[in-house]
Amino acid sequence: MEPEQRCMALSTAILVGKALSWLPEVVERAKALRVNAGTSPLDVGPLISQAKQKVNSLIQSGVDEGAQLLLNGRKVKGYDNGNFLGPTIIGNVTPQMKCYTEEVPGPVLVVMEAESLDDAISLVNDNPYGNSTAIFTTNGATARKYTHEVDIGQIGINVPIPVPLPIGATNFYGKSLHTDQNCSSQWKAEDSTVQTLSVYMPSMGR
Repeated sequence: MEPEQRCMALSTAILVGKALSWLPEVVERAKALRVNAGTSPLDVGPLISQAKQKVNSLIQSGVDEGAQLLLNGRKVKGYDNGNFLGPTIIGNVTPQMKCYTEEVPGPVLVVMEAESLDDAISLVNDNPYGNSTAIFTTNGATARKYTHEVDIGQIGINVPIPVPLPIGATNFYGKSLHTDQNCSSQWKAEDSTVQTLSVYMPSMGR
């Protein structure tokens, strides 16, 4: 895999209803991610030059098509001439935009909005790249509905995409080898007891 180009990265977030209020915090946390060449602790490293050109092009296409650039990582301080691209967040994205219909090989989060869970499920199922998905919720019924109705090979519940588990590709990559693997953890209020995930998940040291 090329640096910072992970095919199973969470590249699209669908915020349902009041979850849209989280977006400013997401932007602030993304700003705190460290970008460098690996000579000091980092969260985001360089891209290969060809990938950087493609990512920059997809970011610009989103802006040109009416999306909102909430965090622009196209220029990284201290690495103006390198193949570096910092965390980038694009909001107000619609299903027709190129930054959504094409895979973005870089640290870019595409943010979409849905009025209801049913609308969000429809967005997921209509996406041609149907390898994996994750849902974050405190509602068990919501989690069950999501896992039963999305047509995806691998599902995380209150965890990121469960990369260590087996996966069979779906949709764009073909319907064969569909394994329907789920990985879940409880997500409670801040004053509740923290639950330990029983399946090993890489956490980047955090």
